[in-house]
Amino acid sequence: MSAYKIISVVGTSSKSWEDATQSAVGAAAKSLRDLRIGKVTEMDVTVDKKGKVTQYRCKVDISFKYEI
Repeated sequence: MSAYKIISVVGTSSKSWEDATQSAVGAAAKSLRDLRIGKVTEMDVTVDKKGKVTQYRCKVDISFKYEI
């Protein structure tokens, strides 16, 4: 029997939502083991005064095996 914990991580990128998602997962992978599933729960962008997208952000819920 296994148990899993879920945390939320926000990743950012100046290129794309995909890169922002990878940034979030990569950051979590540095300090957590046995990552299982990532679910993007929010996506947004920062827009400058001229209407140009300057930053993509993704909030990702990531599950990992919980060790007791």
